[in-house]
Amino acid sequence: MAPLAVVNGSPFTELPEDLYIPPDALEVILETFEGPLDLLLYLIRRENLSVVDIPIADITRQYIAYIEMMSELRIELAAEYLLMAAILAEIKSRMLLPRPVRLEQEEEDPRAELVRRLQEYERYKHAAQELDALPRCERDVFETSADTGAIKVKKVYPEVDLKEVLLAFQEVLRRAERLTHHQIKREPLSVRERMASILARLQTHLPVPFSSLFERKEGRHGAVVSLLAILELSKERLIEIIQEEPMGDLQVRPLVASGAD
Repeated sequence: MAPLAVVNGSPFTELPEDLYIPPDALEVILETFEGPLDLLLYLIRRENLSVVDIPIADITRQYIAYIEMMSELRIELAAEYLLMAAILAEIKSRMLLPRPVRLEQEEEDPRAELVRRLQEYERYKHAAQELDALPRCERDVFETSADTGAIKVKKVYPEVDLKEVLLAFQEVLRRAERLTHHQIKREPLSVRERMASILARLQTHLPVPFSSLFERKEGRHGAVVSLLAILELSKERLIEIIQEEPMGDLQVRPLVASGAD
């Protein structure tokens, strides 16, 4: 007689008298399949069959075998599984019964509706798997936050090269040439006076565009005087030529306003 169990190497051939588990006391719930269509699709794919040409007799036999196995294991089946078994049996009987030739040509394949439902279910199942594979918040990725209110950000301006100043001055000269008129008498211009004029304009301590410090009506001569005045003020550390961002427009501001930097 085969032992009922082996515990610590010792076989047991009889049930203990003080141990009794009623057959209905243990309930097992399997979630391998999400419904009868999922079970049918599994059976079809396992046998490498085509969904559009289901061998209804074989699939019905396998489906009924699964239902019987679940009953023997005392697993409670949903009513939809039993309904699908009835549908398979109906389709099988309709395919086995002889039909007149005229009706056979007009009547739709009994499997057509089942095939349509299987194909639709397979599309939704594939879409659900693709959605589940996407990164999900609180499962694959987690949000985080940081308080940046206490962080002081000091803006660092890029260094302005003399070449960029000359390029900006070249653009000023190009605009001045468009408005140049014939002058019989040239008004004398002073670099020192222009330096004082620029400092007076910067009294607001706000940066002004580099090109706005040049008067178009003064022509090339006035543009050269203004450039010399700007360069002299920068040399004496009275003004600063800045650039908000690389390759951006030049701006001029007094160093008194930025003395705390």
